[in-house]
Amino acid sequence: MGKSAMQKAIIDTLKREGKTQKEISERIGCSQSAVSRHLSGKSVGRKKCGKKCCTTRRGDRTLRKIVEKDRFQTLGDLGKQWTESGVETSRDTVHRRVLLNQKQRQKRLTWATEKQHWTVAQWSKVLFSDESKFCMSFGNQGARIWRKTGEKEMPKCLKSSVKYPQSVMVWGAMTAAGVGPLCFIKGRVNPARYQEILEHFMLPSAEKLYGDEDFVFQHDLAPAHSAKTTGKWFTDHGITVLDWPASAPDLNPIENLWDIVKRKLRDARPNPLDELKAAIEASWASITPQQCH
Repeated sequence: MGKSAMQKAIIDTLKREGKTQKEISERIGCSQSAVSRHLSGKSVGRKKCGKKCCTTRRGDRTLRKIVEKDRFQTLGDLGKQWTESGVETSRDTVHRRVLLNQKQRQKRLTWATEKQHWTVAQWSKVLFSDESKFCMSFGNQGARIWRKTGEKEMPKCLKSSVKYPQSVMVWGAMTAAGVGPLCFIKGRVNPARYQEILEHFMLPSAEKLYGDEDFVFQHDLAPAHSAKTTGKWFTDHGITVLDWPASAPDLNPIENLWDIVKRKLRDARPNPLDELKAAIEASWASITPQQCH
């Protein structure tokens, strides 16, 4: 509710007369929550706590306009234009202002805080895993777009691409000691199919990299990964699974290895699909333990 000074004064007067929030809202024709927000903000002696905001609302509106001009800009580009408009701030502040899901961000922060004191030896016990898609089209893939919910169909948020490029989905695992064998996946991965991958590729990876030593397995929260039957499979095999926050691919070090492989493929441009698979396997096998750190 956009309240005028007169409406605010009426709310205060009715409150002093002992009227309830419901009675006040019915009297002036606004929602009860709007009345509650105004009255809570008028508490005697109440002061704002926390760090002072380093930007103004006007500055934030300027950033939104910069983002809306081109949704595919990097944080560096956004920060440069924002600075040129007269707002001096850091890259982290730019990121916070355009970040869309604060709830997930808080979960990621909580997870990172809990793990911040882990030693190198503890992290070396983690077998990281992930799936990645490799396409025959080697253009500018993976471009980020800054948008709000409901804006995905806007022309400014769309970018041309090959509609149905040939591709292959790959599962892989890594530790600080190196990488395990790759699995080329056909079709969709349901819980049953994922458990086959675990049986025939994850366990051999663990045996190759850890031998008889204990390890902790990591995977994300994809539906096939978090299914009850998959959880039972880990319990039956006596394998500990690392807790993992949602929507956090950048926390997984295996993403760096996928990037190494994809950069090699962009240089080689293998074609047809069989050649692409062979190139992926060769690039993956060439990864050294030093690159896994």
